[in-house]
Amino acid sequence: MADGIALGIVGFGIMGERLARFAAGHAQVRIAGVWDPAPEAAARVAAAAPGVPVMPSAEAVIAACDCLYVASPPAFHLAHAQAAFAAGKAAFLEKPLSVDVAAARGFVAAAEASGARGAVNFPMASSPAVAQMRAWREAIGTPREAAITIAFAAWPRSWQRDAAAWLDRREQGGFTREVVSHFLFLTRRQLGPMVLEAARARFDASGRSETAIAARLTAGGVPVALSGGVGTTLADDHNAWLLEGATGAIRLRDWSFAERRGADGVWSAAPDALPNDRMRPMVLQRQLDGVAALTRGQPHHLATLREALDVQEVVEGILAQSA
Repeated sequence: MADGIALGIVGFGIMGERLARFAAGHAQVRIAGVWDPAPEAAARVAAAAPGVPVMPSAEAVIAACDCLYVASPPAFHLAHAQAAFAAGKAAFLEKPLSVDVAAARGFVAAAEASGARGAVNFPMASSPAVAQMRAWREAIGTPREAAITIAFAAWPRSWQRDAAAWLDRREQGGFTREVVSHFLFLTRRQLGPMVLEAARARFDASGRSETAIAARLTAGGVPVALSGGVGTTLADDHNAWLLEGATGAIRLRDWSFAERRGADGVWSAAPDALPNDRMRPMVLQRQLDGVAALTRGQPHHLATLREALDVQEVVEGILAQSA
């Protein structure tokens, strides 16, 4: 690690490519190699990360790295991470941990027991907008209730359509796993452990992912209402996480706008608020700072395996309740 953390990437889809681009300019992280079974992956790697070797197998990437970034489809997350841990390497996983809750429970228990270095890529752990909301928390008083609202013009979103073969399948895909999970992580970190009380999910076509969800849960004892649907906005996606307190309210809107409600009922954004495409570079750089700390065995701010398991338990609990 003398010349920086060697990060290997398994899976070079949208997320693998995105992290590779930002890692190229990071002071503490370098890309050691990439593996993806798709024949066209080599051309994508050459365009996004010139000079980074495309390796013949996941095992070769693990051997070459200090930390493995697991950006493959969800069904393969645990196997790749387990292989990295077995080789004494750290692992940074895309969410969800898995689509198999029992397997994820066993994986997390084993990782915790062995002291394995693992974390999950929930970027809200590094979001300046989330940090701003945390700074406002005291001003709104004791939390009373929270609400999560998620909407999409279509699923998958326009920039994800090349991955529709799994993103729009019931087995691994769907917006609850891919998007709602981020807001459940935010809820878990802001308010505390979550308990799913009631849920329903609508599936309009056999084998396809969900088109609408609704749920009630608590987080740290605070009631949380969740709703999401496809075809309910003209935007690629629209979302809001709202926390009502005894003396005010705050919300995160469209991923990156921290806002608070004034006495006049009008919502105002933080003065330094940025749209998500402009905030993302800062978020990913800080995520990579966390990856470097994780790999060195130092304290970090990334989502823990246990937090990701808590999120997965709720996500799969919602999807199990077909309307």
